[in-house]
Amino acid sequence: MDATALDDKEYKELLEAVRFVYGYDFTEYAESTVKRRIVHFMNTHRIGTPSALGKMLLRDEPLFEEFVQHLSITVTEMFRDPSFYKKLREIVMPQLATYPVIKLWVAGCATGQEAYSMAILLKEAGLLERSIIYATDINQRSLQTAKKGIYPLDGMKNYTKNYLAAGGQGEFSRYYAAHHAAVLLDRSLHDNIVFSPHNLVTDRSFNEFQLVLCRNVIIYFNQRLQEKVLRLLYDSLCPFGYLGLGDKESLFFSDKRTNFEEIDRKEKIYRKIK
Repeated sequence: MDATALDDKEYKELLEAVRFVYGYDFTEYAESTVKRRIVHFMNTHRIGTPSALGKMLLRDEPLFEEFVQHLSITVTEMFRDPSFYKKLREIVMPQLATYPVIKLWVAGCATGQEAYSMAILLKEAGLLERSIIYATDINQRSLQTAKKGIYPLDGMKNYTKNYLAAGGQGEFSRYYAAHHAAVLLDRSLHDNIVFSPHNLVTDRSFNEFQLVLCRNVIIYFNQRLQEKVLRLLYDSLCPFGYLGLGDKESLFFSDKRTNFEEIDRKEKIYRKIK
């Protein structure tokens, strides 16, 4: 079965059932992406129809958790898009240094690499001890991985390359200890991060932040949902707070574009001005 064979009526009924029973709303995610992932999930589990999938999800909570894991965005790495982090280091860190307490929100943190990257950035700027990083995601399994701070050893070569390209100050290896085929990130990076569930689609703002990162998340939403999430991010920023989006995302078509100053067009860094 491929995504084109997924009937629109059955597709919508499935998402409505999931929203009604579990409170997860995927109805305004980009349809082509969600359909493709649903079909892949059905093929993997040898489930023949969306109605059969729906019945199984509504009575089998572990299967549903796996389904959410499959639909959620979990592709990430440390210092992904190094030039973005280099700009944060050069432009945003000096501004954050002016605050007595620094609050950051990494929205859609997936398995946590972006949050730990920010912790390293803050540590090297001498700001981590007075910072709180709130890292949130819809996906509970991803959050469990993030809290542990344990990642495959074979990713470290790429992470090290990213770190150095992002202007890293020293040896990246000082931030982790290798154990067989895995690495454990240094405890000092954990201490100022709060990992917590948060649904960008249904939940509200929960604090005021000097910096919000929501990178490579809203690209998977339709235009209406993008606007809703951007309003949430706007409401979560303090006056003159900074917003970082992914390289394929933009405020250009947003109603909120006039509320932001473009700090770096290429890196999609903005500052709230009104």
